[in-house]
Amino acid sequence: MSILSQSDLANRRDNLTVRLRELKADAFLILALPNVHYLGGFTGSNGALLLTGDRSLLFTDPRYQTQVSQESDCDVKIAKGPLITEVASWIKRLRLKAVAFEQNRISFDEHCQVHAALPAVRLKPVSGAVERLRMVKSETEIGTIRASVHLNSAALEQALRQFKPDMSELDLAAEIDYRMRILGADGTAFDTIVASGSRTALPHAHPTGHSIRGNQLLLVDMGARVAGYCSDMTRTHAVGKLNPKTRRMYRAVLESQLAAIEALKPGATCASVDRAARQVLRGYGMDKLFIHSTGHGLGLEIHEAPRVGRKDGTRLERGMAITIEPGVYLEGVGGIRIEDTVIVTETGCEILTPTGKELVVL
Repeated sequence: MSILSQSDLANRRDNLTVRLRELKADAFLILALPNVHYLGGFTGSNGALLLTGDRSLLFTDPRYQTQVSQESDCDVKIAKGPLITEVASWIKRLRLKAVAFEQNRISFDEHCQVHAALPAVRLKPVSGAVERLRMVKSETEIGTIRASVHLNSAALEQALRQFKPDMSELDLAAEIDYRMRILGADGTAFDTIVASGSRTALPHAHPTGHSIRGNQLLLVDMGARVAGYCSDMTRTHAVGKLNPKTRRMYRAVLESQLAAIEALKPGATCASVDRAARQVLRGYGMDKLFIHSTGHGLGLEIHEAPRVGRKDGTRLERGMAITIEPGVYLEGVGGIRIEDTVIVTETGCEILTPTGKELVVL
């Protein structure tokens, strides 16, 4: 179910279609499901939007006839065959001569289908038009992301109460996912990462049947999805005692994360926030162990614009929701990552994640 009013959805569509004159196009064709959701309120698995200056047509199939009428204020068209065929028939019926489409969100096969069905229509590729709108969240969206973040933290807290040494990574991941569901999440925002020992050096490790043993690191990267919106958090714990070298690594990452958060404010570039994190790690001689970006946007998708990386010149704006997640990874030894979800405010940022960041010994 959409969390937005009809006026919210209409305003979003107006913000997009105002660009039609600039693009010399008669309509926008939206095929990416997250963007269909964002503009039309529809949460089903098969949908398309055709937006002109004065009409909003939402296409889906008979499975969603009841659901779409509950979620969307658009003019709904139920296709009995392929959506592209139905969309093409309406483009012809409306006598549209030029249609903008999402070049970054359409498959080659879909493009071929559209082109074949509409040989007389000029197709105008546009990249990231809806994603740019989605970067700045409304108060309603921020409230939903906050709820997702708090549920996510509560799920970790409850799951760790069930933790015991020699529990497998898979068992802990399953416990985390179960707790999310029990607390009311739609599901996970991505496959939960649980890694222990030297496997923590794999930034995107898949949990295995490997036992979580004492005197090792335990890394958990998890996110919930609530009312369609994602959260994201990583915490690295100690299972028993850690050697001084590993504790120093943890201290370096924590200071790096705090430095990035301190640099985060409206007008700052994503690259400058990333640079603040790397400078701390350079002081520890660990900058070359940091092998990914400092963070990313999130919302309806777990990875959205902007990317908080070395080369991203995007200037932060009030209302952006991003993660801050520096990490260091040493093959054969282990890795440490600390991640919060934050909202850019008028003067800096609000850290939504309530889970503490000091090293916890399990």
